[in-house]
Amino acid sequence: MPGSARILVVEDEAKIVDALRAYLGSAGYEVCAALDGESGLALFRETSPDLVVLDLMLPKISGERLCMEIRRSSRVPIVMLTARGGEDDKISGFAIGADDYVTKPFSPRELKARIESILRRSREGASPLFKTMSWNDGDLEIDVEARALRKRGEPVQVTPNEFKILSALVRCPNKTWTRDELIDSALGIDFDGYERTIDSHIKNLRGKIEDDTANPTYILTVRGVGYKFGGAETKR
Repeated sequence: MPGSARILVVEDEAKIVDALRAYLGSAGYEVCAALDGESGLALFRETSPDLVVLDLMLPKISGERLCMEIRRSSRVPIVMLTARGGEDDKISGFAIGADDYVTKPFSPRELKARIESILRRSREGASPLFKTMSWNDGDLEIDVEARALRKRGEPVQVTPNEFKILSALVRCPNKTWTRDELIDSALGIDFDGYERTIDSHIKNLRGKIEDDTANPTYILTVRGVGYKFGGAETKR
């Protein structure tokens, strides 16, 4: 039973919002809604929902940016709701932290079933946002919960922003991040600075974790695009 589970719907089509509010409300859920990404972020921070239904095509703040902002601080389940149903779109959504993906037009009954399944799994015990991971046979290790970084077993002192950037990179090791994406995901959409600030943080990080900053192993430059993580994760 859904009980008092609170669902945040962020969707710019009022008819869809009204339909979901009525259907999910009749199923016993508490539903709050926003019609744009900016209002959705404010409502998320205000209400602390148990699950978010998030449209990708939103005004003011896109669904992708809102998803990344939520994932900076929360493990709350996110169901993407979009008219873009291609494989690449789904992979992109999962890479930034979505738990499920529903393509428009959709059945409210199907969406409710997916919500119930996700909430049931989350109540059984959600895993932390990240686990302790190591790369290149233990050469580099990060513990996001403890906010600890080690190089060959020795602690590495990094700034909070450096740690956030590295955490974002390792979360999606196959993703090439633009500077704007790293700002959104690691530093937050409220960050008031220049995109080239990322370059300074990357330079400092390389100086602390790379054996050869001219030929980095972990933080790789993708020419003309941005950066990606290149470490080989140690199998456990």
